[in-house]
Amino acid sequence: MLESSDGSQRITTAKLAASVGVSEAALYRHFPSKTRMFDSLIEFIEDSLITRINLILKDEKDTTARLRLIVLLLLGFGERNPGLTRILTGHALMFEQDRLQGRINQLFERIEAQLRQVLREKRMREGEGYTTDETLLASQLLAFCEGMLSRFVRSRV
Repeated sequence: MLESSDGSQRITTAKLAASVGVSEAALYRHFPSKTRMFDSLIEFIEDSLITRINLILKDEKDTTARLRLIVLLLLGFGERNPGLTRILTGHALMFEQDRLQGRINQLFERIEAQLRQVLREKRMREGEGYTTDETLLASQLLAFCEGMLSRFVRSRV
């Protein structure tokens, strides 16, 4: 259902229940509302990405390798989870509460802050930083990732 290419239609609990093979009542036994279902999915996305980013930062000390691994993580997550990618890009949230998109925006802000920190640590770790402002570089890296995720969603249409 989340992988559906028809973003012009609202995702209903009836359609969602039918696509996963359970009754609507079964969904509501686990989640009080559709918004709470999306909240749980967003929480899973946040936990998955932030936990893995923290592992990368713990295990890898080279700045370029850290950046490469974080970008590959984001793009790989998108490729392996097309339905969740539609949530990340906002396509699946189009007809839902604005608060849900706000949570996704906060997640991307956290990731950008992590990228910015990695870029700034290069100066401390290696004695010299980048000639371009770290904030601009982090923004460009994240914009690249968001653009690739959007292209991936579009290519599945």
